[in-house]
Amino acid sequence: MATTTIVRSQPPPTRPPGQLHIAYKPIIVADNSQTWRATTVKDRHASRSYSVSQSTEIARFSSRTSEHPWPPYQHAPGTSPLERLPTEILQGIIDMVAMKEPALGGGSQQYSIQSLLNTSRILYSVAVRARYEHVAIHDSKVFRKLLFALRGNPGFGTLVRRIDFSPFNPIVLFSSAKERLSADNPTPKTLIQCLNLAPRLREFVAQEHIDDEIDVMVLTKLFCHRPHLTAADFCGCSSLRFRTAMTTFTKSITDKNITFSVSRLSLHRCDNLPPVVFDQLLHRMNALTHLDLAGTKVSAQALQSIPHSARITHLNLSRCNGLTASAILEFLQSHPSVKDSLVVLNLAVDFRTRCGFRENDVSQLLISLPRSLRSLNLKGSEMGLAHIPLLRGLMMHLHELALGRGLTVADLERLFVADSRLFDQDEDAQCCATPPAAILSHTLRYLDLSDYVGQELDLGALFSSECSIMQSRSAPLSVVEVAGEFFRGLSRSPIPIRVGWTDFSWKTGTGNWGMRKIPVVVGEVCAMYRNYTFMRSV
Repeated sequence: MATTTIVRSQPPPTRPPGQLHIAYKPIIVADNSQTWRATTVKDRHASRSYSVSQSTEIARFSSRTSEHPWPPYQHAPGTSPLERLPTEILQGIIDMVAMKEPALGGGSQQYSIQSLLNTSRILYSVAVRARYEHVAIHDSKVFRKLLFALRGNPGFGTLVRRIDFSPFNPIVLFSSAKERLSADNPTPKTLIQCLNLAPRLREFVAQEHIDDEIDVMVLTKLFCHRPHLTAADFCGCSSLRFRTAMTTFTKSITDKNITFSVSRLSLHRCDNLPPVVFDQLLHRMNALTHLDLAGTKVSAQALQSIPHSARITHLNLSRCNGLTASAILEFLQSHPSVKDSLVVLNLAVDFRTRCGFRENDVSQLLISLPRSLRSLNLKGSEMGLAHIPLLRGLMMHLHELALGRGLTVADLERLFVADSRLFDQDEDAQCCATPPAAILSHTLRYLDLSDYVGQELDLGALFSSECSIMQSRSAPLSVVEVAGEFFRGLSRSPIPIRVGWTDFSWKTGTGNWGMRKIPVVVGEVCAMYRNYTFMRSV
C-alpha cells in the first residue's frame, strides 16, 4: 500500500513571535485512507483523525523549513566561540576528532579534519598539525600525495611524527596507465625521500607488504639518523630482501659504539632474521619499554644483552623456538629490565608443534611474576591442580589470563572459589554446588581457554547455568574465550574499554581483549595488523 508523508506547521503562539521551536509531525497514512482530513494544532482536540494518527505511533521530530529558517550566522571571522578557545584546548578537541576510532570494519577516517582546514585561518593553523602528525598510508596514491605535499611545503614535514604503513594495500586500481606510471610507489628511493622530508619522525610502522622496499639505507636512516625515533614496527617482514638488509645493517654497526633511541620495537613474525641481528640490535637499546619478538630466532644471549637501564613493560616471546624454558626463566627472574616492571607477558606456544613450559617451570614462573603484571599468556604450557593457588594470587591484579593445558572445569572453578574445601571430592559436578558467598575477590576481566580443543574441555559443564564462572557473581569477569565449532569469544556482559581509561591504559593502542601482538603505537588496528593482533591463534 502506497503511503504519503504530510508535514504541516503552525506559527508560534506568542505575539510578537518568540524564540519557541515549532514541532513538526510527519503524518504517514495510506493514499486511499478515508480517516484523514486536514488537521492543525488549533483544532486537534476536535479532530477524529488526530486520535487515529496518534494510535499509529507517529514519529516526532524537531526541524525547520524554508518558512522558518535558522537565524543568520552572527559571528565575524575569527570571533566564533570555537575559535576563541585557548589553543591548547582547541588542539585537544581536534586531536580527539582526528584520533577517533572508526566503526568496526570501517576504514581509516579523518572525519572533519579536511573541512576544518577550509573553515578559517585559526582552525587551519591548529588542524594542520593533526592532519600531518600521524600519517596513515593506505595505498600508493596516498603516499604520492604525501610526498607531493612535503615537497611543496617543507614546513609540513616538520609536523610529521608517525608514518604508518600498517593499512597499506599494494593492489591499487589506477584510473589510467599514465597515472600508474607517474605514481610514487613506495620504493627504497621514495622512502628515503620521505624520511628526509620528515626530520622529526618519532614512529615508523611497516608490515610485510613493503618489506622488499626497506633496504640498508632506509634502516640506517631510521636507526642512526633519527635521534628522536621511539617506535619501530616491522611486523611480518620476512622477505629475503629484508633479511639481507637487516643483516647488512647490523654488520655495518658491529664495531661502532652506537646506541638507539627506540623504546618500542616490534619484529613480530620476522621469522627469517638470523640470531646475529638480535645480538646487535638489543644491546644498543637503553630505553626499551615494549619488545615484541614473537616467532623470531632470538637467542638467550641476545636477551641477556639488553641494557640494565631498560624498563620493559610489554614483552612478547611467543613461539620463540630458539629459547628454552630455563633461559626464559633465568631472564625473567634475574634481569633488571623485566624483573619488577612487566605489565604484559606473552609466552604462548603452539602445542601442536612444541611443548611450552613444563609444570615445574610454570610453578617457578608464577612465583616470580611481579605485582605490576596485568596480562599473562601461558597457552601451550602444561598446567595442573598445583598451579591453582598460585594463579589465585595473581588474579588479585591480573586483567587478562590465557591458561595452558591440563586443567578441568573443576580446576577452573577453584580459581574463583574462596574456600577450596568445597571441592574435596574433586568432581566436576561439585562445582555446581558453589554458594555465591564463596566467590573469591579478584580483578580478572578476560579468561582465555582457547587452547583446549575437541573434548578436552567439558563445555556443557562450563556453560551450564549453575557454573559460577559464567554467572554474574564472578564479576568483574566479563569475557570467556573458548575454541570450538560453535563457540569463540563468548561475552556475558561486555564492558567498554577505551584507551585512556585509568584501569585499561596499560593496553596501549587498542581496546579489545586477547591481543596476540603488542602494539607499539596508540592507534587503530586494521587490515593486516588486525590479522596479526587478533585473528591468529598464537
